[in-house]
Amino acid sequence: MVRIMVRKDSFTSLSGLIYTPIIIQRQRNPSSSSSALVMFLSILLILILLLLPPCHATTVCNQDDHDSLLFLSYHLSSSSPLNWDPSTDCCLWEGVDCDGTADGRVTSLSLPFRDLNGTLAPSLVNLTSLTHLNLSHNRLYGSLPVGFFSSLRSLQVLDLSDNRLDDSMSAITASQAKFLPASATFLSASMTLLDFSSNDFSGNLAPGFGECSKLEIFRAGFNNLSGMIPDDLYKATSLVHFSLPVNYLTGQISDAVVNLTNLKVLELYSNQLGGRIPRDIGKLSKLEQLMLHINWLTGPLPPSLMNCSKLVKLNLRVNFLAGNLSDFDFSTLRKLSTLDLGNNNFTGTFPTSLYSCTSLVAIRLASNQIEGQILPDILALRSLSFLSISANNLTNITGAIRILMGCKNLTTLILSNNTMSEGVLDDGNTLDSTGFQNLQVLALGRCKLSGQVPSWLANISSLQVIDLSYNQIRGSIPGWLDNLLNLFYLDLSNNLLSGEFPLELTGLQTLASQQVIKKLDKSYLELPVFVMPTNATNLQYNQLSSLPPAIYLGSNNLSGSIPVQIGQLKFLHVLDLSDNKFSGNIPDELSNLTNLEKLDLSGNRLSGEIPTSLKGLHFLSSFSVANNDLQGPIPSGGQFDTFPNSSFIGNQWLCGQVLQRSCFGSPGTNHSSAPRKSTNIELVIGLVIGICFGTGLFIALLALWILSKRRIIPGADTENTELDTISIDSGFPPEGDKDASLVVLFPSNTNEIKDLTISELLKATDNFNQANIVGCGGFGLVYKATLGDGSKLAVKKLSGDLGMMEREFRAEVCKPKMSRELVGWVQHMRSEGKQEEVFDLLLRGKGFDDEMLQVLDVACICVSQNPFKRPTIKEVVDCLKNVGSHRNENKD
Repeated sequence: MVRIMVRKDSFTSLSGLIYTPIIIQRQRNPSSSSSALVMFLSILLILILLLLPPCHATTVCNQDDHDSLLFLSYHLSSSSPLNWDPSTDCCLWEGVDCDGTADGRVTSLSLPFRDLNGTLAPSLVNLTSLTHLNLSHNRLYGSLPVGFFSSLRSLQVLDLSDNRLDDSMSAITASQAKFLPASATFLSASMTLLDFSSNDFSGNLAPGFGECSKLEIFRAGFNNLSGMIPDDLYKATSLVHFSLPVNYLTGQISDAVVNLTNLKVLELYSNQLGGRIPRDIGKLSKLEQLMLHINWLTGPLPPSLMNCSKLVKLNLRVNFLAGNLSDFDFSTLRKLSTLDLGNNNFTGTFPTSLYSCTSLVAIRLASNQIEGQILPDILALRSLSFLSISANNLTNITGAIRILMGCKNLTTLILSNNTMSEGVLDDGNTLDSTGFQNLQVLALGRCKLSGQVPSWLANISSLQVIDLSYNQIRGSIPGWLDNLLNLFYLDLSNNLLSGEFPLELTGLQTLASQQVIKKLDKSYLELPVFVMPTNATNLQYNQLSSLPPAIYLGSNNLSGSIPVQIGQLKFLHVLDLSDNKFSGNIPDELSNLTNLEKLDLSGNRLSGEIPTSLKGLHFLSSFSVANNDLQGPIPSGGQFDTFPNSSFIGNQWLCGQVLQRSCFGSPGTNHSSAPRKSTNIELVIGLVIGICFGTGLFIALLALWILSKRRIIPGADTENTELDTISIDSGFPPEGDKDASLVVLFPSNTNEIKDLTISELLKATDNFNQANIVGCGGFGLVYKATLGDGSKLAVKKLSGDLGMMEREFRAEVCKPKMSRELVGWVQHMRSEGKQEEVFDLLLRGKGFDDEMLQVLDVACICVSQNPFKRPTIKEVVDCLKNVGSHRNENKD
């Protein structure tokens, strides 16, 4: 017999429903058949009970919150829609959580990384029970809704980071000059996380944080904040993470910062903060990261800093700090992993107390006034991977190399610009053959080193970057460099090297094979490598793979011809062979280097013509063949229309518009001899002048008609508006101008032209993220863009000198529309056999058709879409001398 017992206590199922447990007990000695029947009925009863409704219904979303969320969604768009179904319970919507009570109030809205584009609707402030709001890493713009803080008084976590929000409508407070509420009553007392970083907020930080007794994380970096940090903020004593980098904050770091005794991370870098580091900063005993670089800080390192024994990262580079660095005792900072004191005014010797910091992975002391030598004690730093002591006064660099070979984990060694040192680069016979086995970067430039390119480099297969520039290295460039399978950056410029360009160098695998490039180490450096060390965001390389592949051999004594095999280096970005003794022709194979951004062949003995195929190098932003023996016409079109005359001077027989030197009669050009004057030359010249006048009148009338159809701002210069008023760096078009939001692409195949909006371009480049930088040209950075359909583009974001930028921008994008249409109309008439329709009525059918066709050809050149192709008046007259010449020859 089976007995069923029901207990009063209950349990909760995985679905959140509450059931009463049923316990089945079996008595002994039942008949087998009846026992089986009872067991079956028991199981059936359990299943029926499980299918019955639970003791209480699930939470139903509050109707007001439902409507507010729905209204919010109408203001947002996304490549992957939210799919909030109005007919369903909003508590079941993506990213939405409710409180579980009968009221069904929404307590959490979390939609990070959802590609949301749009503004925050006013209905957001109706969600008055919100405790967590995370809309980070989207494309939200505009201001926060009016009453945002005063309404959402229950907020504990607020994360709006990585958007494009601003305070343009001053919706946050009644004061237009404040970034955050002027009164503490607007902030939730229960707030634990507040993150506004990476937006466009401006103005001053206002008081009010002191009452946020539970605030642990405050981030507002990468905005446009200004003014001083309010002392009130230092009353938020629960702060663990305090981050305001990359703003325009001024004043000093208050001594009150030591009240934040729970602080682990303090990030105030890249501002305009001055004064000294707070004297008692050592009271922040829990501090793990102190990031104050790129400011105007002065004075020595405060001795109390030695008490921050938990410090892991200390970055104070690019300030005006001074003092004898060897007087500071680093030995108490046993957990220190990263130390960056570069670009200051520290003196003394390399601090020996650093050798006790055995956790150190990265050290940068570059650009100070440190003297002395590297001691063997540095080998105690077994984890050391990054070491930069460039631009100091170190001596015995060759001795330092021998010692540092024992640092088995060293990947980056930068000792450049220690001009107090002199030495001969060892040939490897006395060096450890197993040293530097993990080294990727070796920079020994400007160290007064002599000898030859050291043979021990051949043993370091991991090398990717070599810089031996500005030394006194002699001999030839070794062919074994091609055995360094990871090498993609080589700088041997400004030495005394001789011989020819080694053919082996054209076989560098990383510059010739995309498969090898893909295998390069993509890991991040312990500290970034800078093009400009005073910049916190641009032109810094956190990955070696982001450096532009380059070969610098300029200012040596190299001779011979440039090998045609150089065309194999298809992934090369920079090639500098300037100021050598190279001779022969410029190889046409250079046009195979389709990623080339800089090509410098100036100051050699090159002859022949400039290959017209170089016009196909669409990324070429810097080019020079000055001071050679070149001749013939300078190619026109493409990037060549952007290069200044300084790129071509010093070549007596080069000709072209950029040099204001006619190619008629110049060596390297073929022109027939000048014919004898015909009797009707005056008539032909008059005809040309008439056609040119008529063409000009036609263009003027067409321009006036177009302008009459456009709305022009009274008194405004439309050309200046395009280039001056509109910020090309801003990334956003002026509101209300639909056409301005388009980016017109000009690929090689015109059938593939597609207009992109700025928002599409921002998405394709991840808002011009540094991770997508593929090159750094003379007029701006080049970014990889991945469109929604998976296709990839290279996008150049122009910057720098406005005048030069304008030339490149017009050459690459702006096509003179009217002249293009006019030339196209003339060519259409000729191709359709209707050229008589453009002939002068007085001359039509009078036997001058051939002459008029020749004149028409000249007229087409006069209105060329490329202004650099348009001839001068003298060149027009020279061209017209040939018109009608055949008639005089027939008479003879």
